[in-house]
Amino acid sequence: QLQASGGGLVQAGGSLRLSCAASGRTGSAYTMGWFRQAPGKPREFVARITWSGGSTYYVDSVKGRFTISRDNAKNIVYLQMSSLKPEDSAVYYCAASSKLTTKSDYDYWGQGTQVTVSS
Repeated sequence: QLQASGGGLVQAGGSLRLSCAASGRTGSAYTMGWFRQAPGKPREFVARITWSGGSTYYVDSVKGRFTISRDNAKNIVYLQMSSLKPEDSAVYYCAASSKLTTKSDYDYWGQGTQVTVSS
């Protein structure tokens, strides 16, 4: 019900755009979020957006470099990532919540897409 895509290998300083297509129950979620998990590290919140008003929130480490947006008509949430750094390398997951939330209380998770940033 959440299909993430768009990951890949990019050089430091480059850009990638991740997409998360929501269907079924996740299409009526209130909040959509992006998380990431690097090997040996806990999962980390990256950004979130509300479907209705488009309210956004970012972790400090990506502010000014990443932009989360949504296309309500297509039920897709995007994560535009620019000025990528090697420390951004991780599996990125999208998630959906039925409530207004930021870093927790997500009900549905996508399968993840790998982002690798080479130095």
